[in-house]
Amino acid sequence: MNDNMSPARGRVQIADPFWSEYIRLVREVMVPYQWEALNDRIAGAEPSHAIRNFKIAAGREEGEFYGMVFQDSDVSKWLEAVAYLLETARDPALEDIADEVVDLLAAAQREDGYLNTYFMLKEPGQEWSNLAECHELYCAGHLIEAATAYYRATGKRKLLDLASRYADYIADVFGTEPGKLQGYDGHQEIELALVKLFHATGEEKYLQLSRYFLNQRGSEPHYFEQEWEKRGRTLHFPQLSMVHDHQYSQSHLPVREQTTAEGHAVRMVYMCTAMADIALETGDEAMLAACRKLWENIVNKRMYVTGGIGSMEQGESFTADYDLPPDLAYAETCASVGLIFFARRMLALEHNSKYADVMERALYNTVISGMSLDGTKFFYVNPLEVYPEVLGKNKNYNHVKAVRQGWFTCACCPPNVSRLLASLGDYIYSAQGDTLYVELYIGGRTEMIVGGVPVAVEQFSSYTSDGKVRLVVEPERAGKFTVALRLPDWCQEVRVTMNGESRVYHTGNADGYIHLTREWSSGDTVELCFAMPVTRVKGHPHIRQTFSKVALQRGPFVYCLEEADNGKRLYQLRLPSESEYTLAEEPGFPKGIKTISVAGERIQPEAGWGEELYASGSAWSSRKQELKFIPYFTWANRGEGEMSVWVGEEHKK
Repeated sequence: MNDNMSPARGRVQIADPFWSEYIRLVREVMVPYQWEALNDRIAGAEPSHAIRNFKIAAGREEGEFYGMVFQDSDVSKWLEAVAYLLETARDPALEDIADEVVDLLAAAQREDGYLNTYFMLKEPGQEWSNLAECHELYCAGHLIEAATAYYRATGKRKLLDLASRYADYIADVFGTEPGKLQGYDGHQEIELALVKLFHATGEEKYLQLSRYFLNQRGSEPHYFEQEWEKRGRTLHFPQLSMVHDHQYSQSHLPVREQTTAEGHAVRMVYMCTAMADIALETGDEAMLAACRKLWENIVNKRMYVTGGIGSMEQGESFTADYDLPPDLAYAETCASVGLIFFARRMLALEHNSKYADVMERALYNTVISGMSLDGTKFFYVNPLEVYPEVLGKNKNYNHVKAVRQGWFTCACCPPNVSRLLASLGDYIYSAQGDTLYVELYIGGRTEMIVGGVPVAVEQFSSYTSDGKVRLVVEPERAGKFTVALRLPDWCQEVRVTMNGESRVYHTGNADGYIHLTREWSSGDTVELCFAMPVTRVKGHPHIRQTFSKVALQRGPFVYCLEEADNGKRLYQLRLPSESEYTLAEEPGFPKGIKTISVAGERIQPEAGWGEELYASGSAWSSRKQELKFIPYFTWANRGEGEMSVWVGEEHKK
């Protein structure tokens, strides 16, 4: 990001009644747990072999490569999460482990800079022969991201220099010049990573290499088809269509001509993130226009109410506008992480609260739903409805799990959650010129430059429980600037009190923020009280699967019904069109997080149905039942059972 638009990276200390526990879980549970998983020391979990692959490549152990072709990336994402943790709190023991991993990577790296254990161990000599399927550039990108984060956190250059050598080698291999490969990655990732490397080193060549990969995508003749012919028409993943289905990898059109979100959801939003980066750094208006169109298509036509994206298991992909089945939802955790990356970059390009609203929706719902409350189990897939009786029997639901898993053969999601939560401070504030934007209401302290004045901001937040926030602004010297407060899309009213004087807002400025422009002095205090009623959310009329149904939301949290509270056959439950809600806390759930109880109905057949599968003339009856809703992110922490976000709404005549 340029100097005029920079988040307070590395300078946010989170102290929040909700999020501090998640940061603690990342530091004390998730990162250590994932380190054990990477070393194959978790009983009953899928083996990783990722660290051992590097040891074999470095000549420290004997053996063969094991795992997915992108197994290396799990180590890089773990290192990146560690870097963010070290940036906010020194931890010599953790840093020593990370340094040992860096030494291991350096020992495994080839003299020419190449580093990929799959090709070094399993297919030596076949490097860059299957870009469509084999994730070499994807793994390189995650290595680069880890390197830039670790350098920022520790000042140590070893990993950064290693990654730079690899990037230099890639620049020698790829390009439009004679003798170079004119290809691009099957799974976008290196593009956004190269922009980070440009920021870390100041080397323009990395920015241009990122731009090359984006510009080359979708060109004719199609590179993936050419390399497939060249290697004898072999496939690494024959069950997928990575080579011939060009929409799968968003290589069906040049990136500036793409207007709808197609194909693999994670690849899509990673690509969009890089496109936004390039638009910001180069002023590429056509790239920005494409970013806007793709954003609008995703958010307005292809996103779940939880901020999940990618509705189909086949290809982990987008399907069609308004095709959002709750029970078949894929909604990969990684895809929502990537959506947050994209949203953050769009905020850098043009400040509008709609981007931060989606960032918040994905964060508070799908991302943290991807991990258990104790931080040791994970969802890869985040459905909005689960009926355990069909799982394992109907193959259409093979991707759906009713309980979180300890680890995965394809373990991309757990370390992705770790690195996002460990870097959460990067998403709370933005400073642009003489305006300080508050994007997320998360407690903690930060320092930044606003309008040329060093400013410290301390935020005290109970946003997740009662919608209250207090900001203490401490400029180094008195000065005129603006503090812009995001008015969340779920909130219709907020009371803002400035140094004791109050005003109620129902809308923000055109950009969705409440702008407070004044001469600020040290100790100036802003208090916010967001109205947090329980609201009913309806899907667009074209979403056939949710028609005549509603979902409940309170604050940033989407809610769901769970069998543990409401019994089996959740599909029989109905919510009257007018209701009063009771809020309560649930033992074992995060402190301050409320459940919602409401009088409802259960629709049942009258007695005497018998064994008939179908019958005529049968009547239905209803009985009153209290319905209990829990925040979606908390489901599946109390055993296996049914779950549903959407519930039928009864309309009285």
